[in-house]
Amino acid sequence: MRKRELKNMEWGLLVVAIILSIIGLIALFSATQEAEQDDFKKQIIWLVVSIIIMVIVMLINYEILVKLSPVFYGIFMILLIAVLFTKPVNGATSWFDIGIFSLQPSEFAKIVVILFLAFIISKIQEKYIEDINRPTRLLIIFVVVAIPLLLIIKQPDYGTAMAFCIALAMILFTSGIDKKYIIGTIILICVTIPVLYNFILPEHAKKRIDIFLNPESDPRGSGYNIIQSKLAIGAGQLTGMGLLKGNQTQLGYLYPKTTDFIYSVIGEEMGFLIAGTVIILYVFLVTKALYIAKTAKDSTGSIVAAGIAGIFLFHMTENIGMVMGLLPITGVPLLFVSYGGSSLITSYILIGILLNISGKRQKTIFVK
Repeated sequence: MRKRELKNMEWGLLVVAIILSIIGLIALFSATQEAEQDDFKKQIIWLVVSIIIMVIVMLINYEILVKLSPVFYGIFMILLIAVLFTKPVNGATSWFDIGIFSLQPSEFAKIVVILFLAFIISKIQEKYIEDINRPTRLLIIFVVVAIPLLLIIKQPDYGTAMAFCIALAMILFTSGIDKKYIIGTIILICVTIPVLYNFILPEHAKKRIDIFLNPESDPRGSGYNIIQSKLAIGAGQLTGMGLLKGNQTQLGYLYPKTTDFIYSVIGEEMGFLIAGTVIILYVFLVTKALYIAKTAKDSTGSIVAAGIAGIFLFHMTENIGMVMGLLPITGVPLLFVSYGGSSLITSYILIGILLNISGKRQKTIFVK
């Protein structure tokens, strides 16, 4: 890799990702006292592995990854089908249990689908002079996303499925989709939401929405987690109750406190100052990813970076929103912070791809 590329890279992305990971490790250390820090120790190993994989990805030209994406896409569609036949964990067939660790293919599928969308759209733009707005061309794009989306919903994992939708929206906007499709989609969503709720969503999904709207209706049942989460965040006030001192965290009222509700642990024990800092760091990640999309050397790089920005934006908004009672609980992890090897590796791969795209830009971008 040339010195110019290393100089052009947005190293702030890596710095912010590591800071978020350190905050996550501190929260995990406190949240896993009763389990002798097993998840904390595993997360340290996953962090080291993730950074090594990120460096490898960073050194591979993103154009090569995009060209190989059809192969990756086929492999992960097979994995998403195969995982449906595994033993359910917490009611979902989302993981392959491979000895000492579990593999969640839907996490890695997010990367693969973004790369494959960039491949498909770039081919369309080359052939039709950057016009993707014909219904047949858009249909191809939607089918590419619909296949993994339906397989992930089947698991069921509605949170990850929504991440695909947000990434797709960012990619289409970056690719120059016509405003009439945007307006039409908004109208369609408004019309279909009542239909989905009343006739398509399973009972457990509808119950999550009902509890989101009124958690006090079942304070000892389905509304328990969100009530405890809000109590934890409120108790933290400005500077927090201190590590190992959070009532909801240490007395076992938060669950699962190492994954879905890790932000509640941060809010309770580290307070508003650190919890607010986490949000600021995520806003930095999203805006930097969008900046890279804007300044990439080609449309392929722009599409990939925009899709990654969509992933970061969704996970930040959904996870923090759900633990504060602003959005329904979907089981979406807080990237870089929540416990989980698949999630952490995926997050750092995304950072590696963004660094690679930013490194390929021309110097004139920074002079202007």
